[in-house]
Amino acid sequence: MKPSTQPPLRPSEGGYAKGEQTRARLLEAALDCFGPDGFERVTTRQIATRAGVNLPALTYYFGSKEGLYLACAQHIAGQYSQALNPAAVEAQAALDAGLPPAVIGERLKGLMAALAGFLLASSDAVNRNLFIQREMANRGPAFDLLYDRLWGPGIEFAAVLVERAAGGRLTPTEAGVRAALMIASLAGFGEGRAVIERAISKSDRIDYAIAALNEQIDALVRPPSATQAAGDR
Repeated sequence: MKPSTQPPLRPSEGGYAKGEQTRARLLEAALDCFGPDGFERVTTRQIATRAGVNLPALTYYFGSKEGLYLACAQHIAGQYSQALNPAAVEAQAALDAGLPPAVIGERLKGLMAALAGFLLASSDAVNRNLFIQREMANRGPAFDLLYDRLWGPGIEFAAVLVERAAGGRLTPTEAGVRAALMIASLAGFGEGRAVIERAISKSDRIDYAIAALNEQIDALVRPPSATQAAGDR
């Protein structure tokens, strides 16, 4: 979630429009397969058939099943960067300018809202979230790539915002734990989408999730004396 200047996808060789379309179809088909079934259970033939291309095309663009799997992880990391970068840039600018905790808190809210929209509202969220969930649980072939490009920088950046929003009242470890819990709560909300949609029927549940996180951030920004006074009322 740090501001990024990297392109969301590694440029493919050749640059022909048809080649780009084939590559994109293979990535989409691979996520549709890898998300629900994982790396081991999916075959390259299954992916090629779903994409509507011949098997040599997969080898040409990605080399192997593992190459395609890692390309899916790169694609996901790029999507995150693209979706969150505007909010991350604003947050980094506030940090660099030394703006007060209340402003940093608002920038943290913006970052969490962008993350919520990406994890919960986008049309391709389900298979992408399943892919990520499996890598987190099992340390699969893409774990290191996703950690280095996504989880590690994301938690680190959010932790800095949490620490600054709290006005220095938290240690770096405490801020990191709170940042990780905020991110994990949204990730869990997305990964448990089917259960949550059945348990919570309101169509605006994403707005409620964001509002709940905003309350946590407001509590961070509020000085301890104000928090105590609010509890006494």
